[in-house]
Amino acid sequence: MTKILMVDDDKLVTDLLDKILRSEGYETTAVNDSAKAIETARLVVPDLILLDLMMPQPDGFRVCRMLRELPEFSRTPIIIVTALDDSDSRAVAFGAGANDYLSKPFHPDELSEKITAALESR
Repeated sequence: MTKILMVDDDKLVTDLLDKILRSEGYETTAVNDSAKAIETARLVVPDLILLDLMMPQPDGFRVCRMLRELPEFSRTPIIIVTALDDSDSRAVAFGAGANDYLSKPFHPDELSEKITAALESR
């Protein structure tokens, strides 16, 4: 079963993502504290990571960079799921190593398409 790690400080968001993804057959793990994202990723070894940007320290940009610095996550697809919808945030996120970017609010079908594409391209 494909494992997806969701990192967002808003529990309502991770609960919603969990419901959507489990209904599609994914195994999910949620982290609502960005400081625990790396530790949890190492325990879970996800096939894909959904990552918010606007979180307390470290923010999502930093978490993305930290994950990319680790050999075990250098090729793991990371999809940013955030309320930030400006071109600067997108550029910094892609520069930090993100594979794709999805702005909140999003349609569940769009999320599914991005996940499928990211998993197929790894």
